Amino acid sequence: MKKTHIIGIVVIAIAIGIIVTAASDSSTYVTFKEAFSMAKEGASGDIHVVGKLKKDAAGHIVGMEYHPQLDPNYFTFVMLDNNNEEHQVVLYKPKPQDFDRSEQIVVIGSVKDNMFVASNILLKCPSKYKDNGKQLTANNNQ
Repeated sequence: MKKTHIIGIVVIAIAIGIIVTAASDSSTYVTFKEAFSMAKEGASGDIHVVGKLKKDAAGHIVGMEYHPQLDPNYFTFVMLDNNNEEHQVVLYKPKPQDFDRSEQIVVIGSVKDNMFVASNILLKCPSKYKDNGKQLTANNNQ
C-alpha cells in the first residue's frame, strides 16, 4: 500500500471520529416526562426541555419567584412543556432579562431531587419587527 493511501485512510478515520463525537454531544428537545425518565435511568449530561411559561387568564406568570434582595442567585418558575405538563424549574443564577416577555423557553439542565434544575435558559422573545400583529417591512413609510 502506498503512503498516500495510508494517509488518506487515517484522515477519513479521524473525520469519522470527529463526526461521531459531535453527534453524541448534540442534544434534542424532550418533555418533562422524558427528562425525569432519563434521570431515573442515570443519564448524565444536560437535558433540553422546550416549553412556555404558565400564565393565568389575565396573562400574569404563575409560580414565578425572584427576590434579588434576599438571594439574587435563586430564581424559580413554573413551565409547561409541549405536552402541557407543568413542573417547577429552579435556576441558581439571576433572572434573565426580558424573561417576562418570552414566548418560548428552552431550559438546559438536569433533574435533581425530583425537580428540574436549569444551568441555562434560552428565551425566544417577541420579534421587535412586529407591530400589533402586523409585520413591518423596510419600506413601511407611515
